[in-house]
Amino acid sequence: MDWPAYSPDLNPIEHVWDALRRRIAARLHHPENTQQLKQMLIEEWALLPQEMLPQLVLSMRRRCEATIAVRGGHIPY
Repeated sequence: MDWPAYSPDLNPIEHVWDALRRRIAARLHHPENTQQLKQMLIEEWALLPQEMLPQLVLSMRRRCEATIAVRGGHIPY
């Protein structure tokens, strides 16, 4: 596949960042500075369901196939 790194769907860490973002947004108190944000990220990382990471890895084949089906032979500029 050409340019797979440019597709967020093909980058499992993007899905982890999204999960962390949603978890922090759901908190009652939002971070007021970068130190608080860092601490919240560490806390939420520890609370992520452990099965999430292997599931993301296992979903890569399906994601690649879906991306190929949608994009076909298109090569981004």
